[in-house]
Amino acid sequence: MACSYFAFMKIKEVISAIEVFAAPELQEEYDNAGLITGNYSWECTGALCTLDVTIAVVKEAIEKNCNLIVAHHPIVFRGLKRLNGNNYVEQVIIEAIKADVAIYAAHTNLDNVLLGVNNTIAEKLHLINKSILQPKHKMLRRLITFAPVDKAAEVRKALFAAGAGHIGKYSECSFNSEGTGTFKAEEGADPFVGEIGEQHQEKESKIEIVYPFYLERQIVKALEEAHPYEEVAYDIFTMENVHWGIGAGVIGELPTEMEEVDFLKKLKDVFGLKVIRHTGLRGKLIKKVAVCGGAGSFLIKKAVQSGADAYVTSDVKYHEFFDAEGKLVLADIGHYESEQFTVDLLHDLLVEKFPTFAVLKTSVNTNPVEYFM
Repeated sequence: MACSYFAFMKIKEVISAIEVFAAPELQEEYDNAGLITGNYSWECTGALCTLDVTIAVVKEAIEKNCNLIVAHHPIVFRGLKRLNGNNYVEQVIIEAIKADVAIYAAHTNLDNVLLGVNNTIAEKLHLINKSILQPKHKMLRRLITFAPVDKAAEVRKALFAAGAGHIGKYSECSFNSEGTGTFKAEEGADPFVGEIGEQHQEKESKIEIVYPFYLERQIVKALEEAHPYEEVAYDIFTMENVHWGIGAGVIGELPTEMEEVDFLKKLKDVFGLKVIRHTGLRGKLIKKVAVCGGAGSFLIKKAVQSGADAYVTSDVKYHEFFDAEGKLVLADIGHYESEQFTVDLLHDLLVEKFPTFAVLKTSVNTNPVEYFM
């Protein structure tokens, strides 16, 4: 099947749908998520979703008339000093540029949202009562502003529409109190109320509202556009609170307890595994399970502290298996294997947003690891 025009779409629009779901500001400092080749202004002939970008994937995109590749792993992870085609990264970039194929990656930003990569793994294991394993701090901001009492509802509505006021499973959250504001308009001002040169007192509502830091620009813009005052007074504070919807890994529970061997068999079946590297079995039932797609050894101790019976991840080094301390079953299922369903996540996200637009999943198996059985 080849991609074709079902609707006119800019690459920027396609990318925007992903970034609303997983803001680029949520990527880790070492990461390189974003548009790697191509231009936001190009008309998009179709999108091809993949875990990795290889020469075979670029050629598939060309054959299927998809000029946008949406990947999980950035093909350029470190700075390139030359483009001579001396390694596979350079070869892929050259091939994409020559064919005007844009490459976009949603990597750790897609890992760090509750409904992202790790939730997909948890869903495949039918986990319930899910939450972020290691939520992040300082992700929230508090905005405090003041508006005339009769205009406060309009200001709140604009802030809510811009994404403010979400706390857990609740929306349109704010705290409001009333008081008296004073000001004197100087020469050249255009006051909404009051007279030039005279102190004015106005009954005002104090509005306090929280939002994730990456929405700050649009929150402030919405405030300034909705507020009746010529000069809008507001304060912004960084909050120490944990954001339970942003962070690394996911933890949940199996609907029914399982024997350890049966759980390992389930992993093999669900993820199509040929082998599982794991710590010794403890002779206990598995109920609480932590997961992290990709290289997740940094969360082993957190999984232990959480009381998980099993932790499913990949890229665990020999000495890192000792960190399980016999307190859980640590299962390394392979990097590609743990994240393979991310392709479905990206595909389904775009199809839901653009049902008449051509979005395909790659037919290329990009796993570089083989197993001799």
